[in-house]
This record gives sequence, C-alpha cells and structure tokens, in this order.
Amino acid sequence: MHDLRALRADPDGFDADLARRGLPAQAADIVSLDEERRAALTALQDQQARRKTLAREIGQGKKAGTDTSALEAEAVRLRDEMTALETRAAAAQSEIDARLASLPNRLDPSVPDGEDETQNVVVKQWGEVRRPNFARQHFELGDALGMMDFPTAAKLAGTRFVVLRGALARLDRALGQFMLDLHTTEFGYTETQVPLLVNDAAMYGTDKLPKFAEESFRTEDGRWLIPTAEVPLTASVAGDILEAASLPRRMTALSACFRSEAGAAGRDVRGMLRSHQFYKVELVSVTTPDASETEHERMTRAAETVLERLGIAYRRMLLCAGDTGFGAAKTFDLEAWLPGQGAWREISSCSNTRDFQARRMNARYRAEGGPAFVHTLNGSGLAVGRTLIAVMETYQMDDGRIEVPEALRPYMGGLEIIG
Repeated sequence: MHDLRALRADPDGFDADLARRGLPAQAADIVSLDEERRAALTALQDQQARRKTLAREIGQGKKAGTDTSALEAEAVRLRDEMTALETRAAAAQSEIDARLASLPNRLDPSVPDGEDETQNVVVKQWGEVRRPNFARQHFELGDALGMMDFPTAAKLAGTRFVVLRGALARLDRALGQFMLDLHTTEFGYTETQVPLLVNDAAMYGTDKLPKFAEESFRTEDGRWLIPTAEVPLTASVAGDILEAASLPRRMTALSACFRSEAGAAGRDVRGMLRSHQFYKVELVSVTTPDASETEHERMTRAAETVLERLGIAYRRMLLCAGDTGFGAAKTFDLEAWLPGQGAWREISSCSNTRDFQARRMNARYRAEGGPAFVHTLNGSGLAVGRTLIAVMETYQMDDGRIEVPEALRPYMGGLEIIG
C-alpha cells in the first residue's frame, strides 16, 4: 500500500515511478478523490458542530416554553445531510483504497529502466559455465533413471505435476534439509512450520490480493493454498507493534507451494520447471527502514551461498523496472546455469518491499518518534525443484548417472552416484 501523504506531497514523482513500470499517471485522480473526501469530512464536522448547537437551543427553547419546531426541522435536515456526507466520504475512501491497492510499489532509484527481462542487468557471475556434448535435460535424465514420472502424476492430478521416486525423491528432500540447515546455522534464520492454508487478510497483506487471485488456488471454504511461505511468514507480524530491539526478525520455512500458473500456457510444458505444486525454502526478514538495504544484500548472499556450496554456476541479476514484481521496490534474481538446456534459469528471487506490505497489514515497530512501519523482505533460499534440476543437469555423467554433490552426501546416507 502507498503512503497517501507522500503521494500528495510529490504527485509528479509518484507518476514518474508508475511510468517506469509502463503504467499511466494516477496521482491527479487519487489526489482529487482525496480532496473530495476531505471536503466531505470538513463539511461533516461543521454540520456536527451545528447539530450540537441546535440540540442545546432546542433544549433551552423547550425549557422556556418557546416554539422549537423550526429548530427541530433544521436538525432533521442536518441529520440527512450528515448521512449523505458520511456516504460521500466513505465512497471516496473506498475508491482511494481500491486505486492504491491496485498500484505496484514505488521503485528504488537504483533499479534500471527497461521493459522486460532482456533489460535486466548482470551484477555478478560465479562458477564455470559448461555444456558437455552429452548434456541432457532433467526430464530426460529422470525418465532414463526411472525416478521421474510425469505420466503417473498426470493420471493422478493432471499436467504440471511430477512423481519422484527412489534416490531422486531423497535428493529432493536432502536439498530442502541442506538449505534449512545452512540458513539457520550460518545466517541466523529461525526455522518455522507454517499453515499451507491462509485467509484473505494474509494474502492481501502480502500483496497477493487482489492482483494475483487468478494465479492462486482457493478452497471452497474461502481460504487460499499458499503460493509461497512468504505469505504466512510475513503475515505473522500483521497488526503487531514490534520492539525495535527484536529486529531484524529472520524466518525461514520449507513448504509446499501452489500456483495455478495462469497465463503460462505453452511455457515450459516439459519437465518440472513450472509446476502447480513445488517445494521451496523461503527467507523472510522484518527489519527497520535504515537496515533494509543491508538486509537485502545479506538475504541474497544467503541464497547465493546455497548455490556455491552445491557447485552450481549462477549469476545475480538486478531486475529492470519492467520486470520488477508488483510488491517489490528492488529485486535481485539468481539464475542458475542449466547445462542440459544450455540456458540461465531463475532459481531465486530476493526482494525488498520496503514498507509496502507493512502498510497493507499494519505491521509497525516502536521508533523514537512513535510507532513506524517496518520494512519486509522475502527471498527464495532456494526453490527446491529448480535446484534439483540444476543439480541433475550440472552433475550428470556421460552414461546418464548423476553424481551427488559433496555437500549433500551426508543427507543421502553417503551416496555418491545416482544410477
């Protein structure tokens, strides 16, 4: 949610940020609605003061035995006018809230201009980029091993699901455990188990509603399957006033995630790059405004460390204005090199939302001048399924077997080769 006072103070700057995202100007309309709301509230206050005066005059008139019918008629008229003013103010406020809720976060000045992912900026690159002549894609490797079964998953649930078996299922589990251990022991995140179902308030507070309703699954009783553990982790501080000394609050969770992939028809139809159900280790930080930029870098390094320990080549991308997500002020994507595809593919996205989510869910901390909104950050640390793909394609052998990265062998009972 946006700060209406900041918008009023700098409407041109607000519209300039929208223009960077390819959106039309909105500030003038919102300011006009706000002026209408404020005018109605001012008139309402005047009417309330007049009504109090009338009540006193009517009481005095009745005590004196004078005719108060004219005063009483004015009081009735005022009551009707006040009801109309309250309706006008509420309607203007509702329209303002709807407008602001539909608009994306303001961009950090360091975010480069650009329309789409082709204009993202490479910040750094790590590891050896190679593509051996025997390189195959993950679904070819998994099928040949008999451990990755898409037909059975389709029989059970439809497309964009997978059944993993044997050592690949264990490798998937090992990845999640390895990530959680790294983030909790080396980066100070608190491991958390979260509900997989959340209410409207949790989805709205984390900017998933109303914009992303079509991309999520809703149950018949009105709850939502989480698209990411970011939702329950971040919403856990909704409505709270936190002690400054308790910040930053760092949380991590390994959870199933559910996405309808609306609008993804024809994209990545083979394999498990784009699934309706997948597992992800989520990182969430709640901090003070002055620390959020440092926290963003720290979170991104936590995700990068996973890839480095696994020996997977990656690059860090600073997303351009046109590719930065709705709720983010600034985002770093990590893209892993997939030798089977011969391409870079997103494996983590780490975003600083500043106070955008905090305003929507009224999450604050005790600052010196009184309660102030916290800053919230979220990142993938990492998407487990995509990391499984990267491990399979990076560590494939010419005979189709897969070497287990050293970092994962303790989680695999010492297994060195899957085959």
